[in-house]
Amino acid sequence: MIASLRGTVLEVSLAAATIEVGGVGMTFQATPATLAGLRVGEEGFVHTELIVREDALTLYGFADADERRCFQVLLGAKGVGAKLALAILAVHTPDALRRAVAGNDVAALKRVPGLGPKGAQRVIIDVADKLGAPTGAAPVPEPAATAGEPNPDVVAALIQLGWNETAATRAVAAVAAEHGGGEESRPLPVPELLRASLRYLGGGARG
Repeated sequence: MIASLRGTVLEVSLAAATIEVGGVGMTFQATPATLAGLRVGEEGFVHTELIVREDALTLYGFADADERRCFQVLLGAKGVGAKLALAILAVHTPDALRRAVAGNDVAALKRVPGLGPKGAQRVIIDVADKLGAPTGAAPVPEPAATAGEPNPDVVAALIQLGWNETAATRAVAAVAAEHGGGEESRPLPVPELLRASLRYLGGGARG
């Protein structure tokens, strides 16, 4: 079993990255948040889980051991495969997932693409006694981006994921303006801004 990777980051794309270990490039899929923490040409480290199927061997990477453990637990839920488990962790941190499950918060889990109300309820039932309690207090929201002004950290993360600077800046500015204008709107915290910007860029070219 490949439990972790440490080495030079060779490539970071929208959904995967490659780390060179002992002269061999190992490619793994990961959440946008995990990928945003990797820098091409620098040393990277991820915990990993190898999924073996009849027609494929797929490696998944995680920022820490707790995220990997949550991934393993999610795989035990009926109807949850590796792609959906990774999507859940892309939307919810391990502690946010624990709070959603503990609070029977179907609405929170429904925010995961591809997870409807019945699927969300099934996940809650199947993992309720396996995830454990949240390890800490609810996180303090990160500083929000000012409406219309591209957050430099999010722009940098998008560039590392493969988008050019012009496209990344335009996407972040557009999303920040959309969520920061109007009396009832609120600027997005950085993690949400990154995810919304990725959705905005979904079908665009990287150039």
